Amino acid sequence: MKNKVQLITYADRLGGGNISVLQHLLNGSLAGLFGGVHILPFYYPKDGTDAGFDPIDHTMVDPSLGNWADAKALGKEIDLMADLIVNHVSAQSPQFLDYSEKGDVSVYNGLFLTMGRVFPKGATESDLLTIYRPRPGLPFTNVTLKNGQKRLLWTTFTSQQLDIDVTHPQGKAYLQTVMQTLSENGIHMIRLDAVGFAIKNSGTSCFMIPETFDFIDELTQQGKNLGIEVLVEIHSYYRNQIEIAPKVDRVYDFALPPLVLHAIFNRSALYLKQWLAISPRNAITVLDTHDGIGIIDVGADRNNPIDNPGLIPHVELDALVEQIHINSNGQSRKATGEAAANLDLYQVNCTFYDAVGRNDDNYLIARAIQFFAPGVPQVYYVGLLAGENDMALLARSGVGRDINRHYYTLKDIEQALQRYVVQSLFELIRFRNQHPAFNGTFSLPETENSKIAMRWDNGDDWALLEVDLALGRYKISNSTN
Repeated sequence: MKNKVQLITYADRLGGGNISVLQHLLNGSLAGLFGGVHILPFYYPKDGTDAGFDPIDHTMVDPSLGNWADAKALGKEIDLMADLIVNHVSAQSPQFLDYSEKGDVSVYNGLFLTMGRVFPKGATESDLLTIYRPRPGLPFTNVTLKNGQKRLLWTTFTSQQLDIDVTHPQGKAYLQTVMQTLSENGIHMIRLDAVGFAIKNSGTSCFMIPETFDFIDELTQQGKNLGIEVLVEIHSYYRNQIEIAPKVDRVYDFALPPLVLHAIFNRSALYLKQWLAISPRNAITVLDTHDGIGIIDVGADRNNPIDNPGLIPHVELDALVEQIHINSNGQSRKATGEAAANLDLYQVNCTFYDAVGRNDDNYLIARAIQFFAPGVPQVYYVGLLAGENDMALLARSGVGRDINRHYYTLKDIEQALQRYVVQSLFELIRFRNQHPAFNGTFSLPETENSKIAMRWDNGDDWALLEVDLALGRYKISNSTN
């Protein structure tokens, strides 16, 4: 991965088109801004129950978005990242339809994880309560197959997303086939989506257990054998990110967004500085994503909150969430938790621009901090255009995360490009991409907590960001000016 700002977007929500239209944009209005692009699930179908994260065919491009030749063409011009949806497959997949017809005699009998395979002797109440859940309820769906057999299938996310038994030969073969397909079609990097939930063992939380780390090691090695870099997506206690980072190519810095918001809201960079002193250096830094603003990433360890406190104390974290709701005029409250379907228990659904109350200065401060933080910055397409909450889309779908998944037409993009905040963001992106200091060493010069200084040094080249949170101002100085 190039040490330049990366874009993450849906193929059809930035310009209203497909992979070819996205390529045209990257060569036109967005030319020179990005070192790589992560296209969110473009597999068939792109519009299932979870916006592409429930593929019927993980090896096929949705025809409305183009084909593998289009992906290859784009991959020749810019580093391309795609999702390896590790944990599950659609209930409409040909593999499950065959299993449903034939049951135990199906060649895919071992592909789908049942409750009985994890708990062959049955599960106690304690066993079930120990399972970590990203959403309410138990992770099982009672299914009657077409042949009349009944199964209690493991469904971590929704009843239409059937968990794969990644330890079974069928599960391993399935994932290997997908990785091979991606490698052959111009994908330079994969994100292991929902990999923290992939391994389930009785008597455990079934999330980020020791065997999960071993499994991630295996997938990372498979990726290396295919010439693919691996990014791990995990929303969990911050020490998990630190532990997994040395074992993979890249991890996300999901702690950064709430810490930056806390610094801006409270005019204190104390917690942010503490994190930047220890954060993984091989991170992909983000402020916004296709999901919500993570809260679990800065909270206490749910298994031992006393001995393992979070990066932000619980009371202050509650206040942070409330401030997002206030800044967004209550819109984020309508999209978060029990207020919206397909909810996640650990995220606040809101655009980052609305989270800072549509304050251009604070938004640019946040981006400047992100670009100076250790790691490679990634910018979500809505954030790139300083996008606002899409309440109309939320009302139509009832899915909380859709508040931050706006569909931009080409005209919308051209209008957004005229805004001061977007033009200023583009200037920051170009500076981050072009200055040689960012290939050097990061440091945190001492400041009082109402300020933060972030510095990069690379030989004679240097760049310094100074933020005064009390005044809401920032300044960048460097060796070339």
